[in-house]
Amino acid sequence: MSQTETEFLNNYDRNAYVSPLATVDAAIFTFWQDDLYVLLTKRSEHPEKGRWALPGGFVDEQKDKALEDTVVRKLKEKAGVIAPYVEQLCTIGNKKRDVRGWSVTVVYTALIAHQTCQSHVENVSDVKWVTYTEAAKSKLAFDHAEILKLARERLKQKALYSIIPVYALPEEFTLPELQRLHEVLLDKPLQKKSFRRRIEKAELVEEAGQRAPNGKGRPSVVYRLKADARDHTFTRNLEY
Repeated sequence: MSQTETEFLNNYDRNAYVSPLATVDAAIFTFWQDDLYVLLTKRSEHPEKGRWALPGGFVDEQKDKALEDTVVRKLKEKAGVIAPYVEQLCTIGNKKRDVRGWSVTVVYTALIAHQTCQSHVENVSDVKWVTYTEAAKSKLAFDHAEILKLARERLKQKALYSIIPVYALPEEFTLPELQRLHEVLLDKPLQKKSFRRRIEKAELVEEAGQRAPNGKGRPSVVYRLKADARDHTFTRNLEY
């Protein structure tokens, strides 16, 4: 006599099958002092103890209802940050990336303003911001160097067609700051008038007041991102 689905589930032993390790990893970026930075954490346990890595960790079935909960929790636990922009990048799984066994990681990219979390990062010895260039040359734990390159490429593509990189800036910013961020991500200069015209025509930002100059000169107009700007994509990329 065949069993019902309820009977099957009641008798199902999930431990009868070997399950891959399930983790998340996040490449979290910020823009500071005219350069792109990535957040790294130092591993305190084996394997790869003492090596720098992207923040992340295991899925917790009791705490996490979804993968997004895992990445938000891990960024908060390990780096003390709550990123305003988090996006799933890719999934990587194989038996080589982790010596503990067959491993699957879901990779996320995240963006946050440097000022938002710097006070916490400065007070934690095993967390630090490093330039992307420095991080890309480092021997990071596991396959995190390859993951970081994938995340950087995704960010470059976002800079071509969207205003998403703005989440790496403070809530209030100038248009020259926004343009410079896009130029760093694209590794090329952009025409000032054309960039400004594209941003203003798309109505993605709104004036938020003025910022007093550090020295001589006129105050700078500062802007903030409109609520619905996140999903906007330009019909032509910002290089043209």
